[in-house]
Amino acid sequence: MTGLSNTAMPTFMRFFSDNDAPVHPAVLAAIEAANASDAAYDGDALSQALDARFSALFERDVAVIWMPSGTAANALALSLLCPPYGGIVAHEEAHIVLDECGAVELQTGGARLLTCAGEGARLSVDSLRERVARQGTGVHHTRPYAVSITNVTEYGLVYRPDEVSAIGDFCRETGLALHMDGARFANAVAALGCTAADLSWRAGVDVLSFGCTKNGAMNAEAVILFDPARAYEAKRRRKRAGHLLSKGRFIAAQLHAMLEDDLWLANARASNAVAAPLGRAAGTRLLHPVQANEVFLRLSPGEAAALRAQGFGFHDIGEGVARLVTSWHQREADVAPFAAALAAL
Repeated sequence: MTGLSNTAMPTFMRFFSDNDAPVHPAVLAAIEAANASDAAYDGDALSQALDARFSALFERDVAVIWMPSGTAANALALSLLCPPYGGIVAHEEAHIVLDECGAVELQTGGARLLTCAGEGARLSVDSLRERVARQGTGVHHTRPYAVSITNVTEYGLVYRPDEVSAIGDFCRETGLALHMDGARFANAVAALGCTAADLSWRAGVDVLSFGCTKNGAMNAEAVILFDPARAYEAKRRRKRAGHLLSKGRFIAAQLHAMLEDDLWLANARASNAVAAPLGRAAGTRLLHPVQANEVFLRLSPGEAAALRAQGFGFHDIGEGVARLVTSWHQREADVAPFAAALAAL
């Protein structure tokens, strides 16, 4: 690699993940401003104002539960929708299935993840209908209680509002709740040019994990409850799981900063915009359309080694498959060297 550590690599060389992007200056300022003495846990003024702030964004009354990580947010959200003896239908490559170390099973007290396939880590109504039917309804079979979808998906694809609505209709038809893992929800909204409401509750989503950490925050996620009556139980579960931080105002401050002047959207638009030239440079190596801020491409071991020898950093996610992730702080000039290197392969 050039002798640079991952942390020392300059911006134009780093495409590992938006998780390791810098914290936005406005978020850092909000954290500093929150460093005054205030009530502990979620009794502070910033935490208490979150419901109203997010209700304005989603155009209806919601309850908001701040959380310190996306895994914690997903696990809490799904624990509200599925009992220990139930099942949650999700894509076989969903983050909750492959990358959260059984957190959902732990937080639900044992609920089973019922997986099904789909191109680009997307679920369809047909695949859901087949999976639920195959599960069976007898006493010997786990009963599904919820469906979980990821938007943006684990392969960088975006569910449109009509596609989410079709899944929402299926869930209502079959008595299932619908959860959306929105770790990159901002990128999906930015890509589609729709409203947050159109891509969530209006399409049938019951609970949304609204991600900010990948999008400019330090460590702030929000579980959005479109039925505010769930809030009391959610807060008890957060405490029991060990996620009720005594200085929760610092998480609440980050969420307020992300919503101020639509910073959450501006950051997502920026990261989406710089993924596009990388996708174009990948050419026929591209595995999935670039719809948000992730690029998946096929590279031979020699090609990957050649790129790394030039100092570029990215993850291999399978044999001959690389993932590039762009971040809010990068600009087209930052990604131009990597785009040129890809085009020159």
